[in-house]
Amino acid sequence: MTALTARFINIAAIAATGFGLFMAAGNAPAQASVSNEVVARISISEQKMQVSVGGRQTYEWKVSTAGKGYVTPTGSWKPYRMHEMWYSRKYDNAPMPHSVFFTGGYAVHATPHVKNLGRPASHGCIRLHPTNAEAFYTLVKTFGQQNTRIVIVQ
Repeated sequence: MTALTARFINIAAIAATGFGLFMAAGNAPAQASVSNEVVARISISEQKMQVSVGGRQTYEWKVSTAGKGYVTPTGSWKPYRMHEMWYSRKYDNAPMPHSVFFTGGYAVHATPHVKNLGRPASHGCIRLHPTNAEAFYTLVKTFGQQNTRIVIVQ
């Protein structure tokens, strides 16, 4: 089985689970619980992002957080907006594909600078490989912003 096939199967299984939870909820808003919560834990010191779904670690990816002279905030947030494609108003219209914004102008998003992943290089956002950013975006879209937490630690 190729990595792409495995990724597709994993995303399809997660989407089916999310759909099932959505249907089971009926007209009531979904409540976050361990069984349907997506948690992205970003370690600044390790330059890694671990993603858990329903309490089970599903992914671990290299990231780039703030480079010298910039800051990546630490704390815990729920995403407040998402864009399949966003252009930074602060940094020369830099493209930010698959953006999941969590506080202020900070987001988890794709980067074309994949060679820098695994070391600090951003203006403060969490940069991911484009394939991984798309997978994370799909998870958040499937499970909902209200059932997602982004936790950033040193």
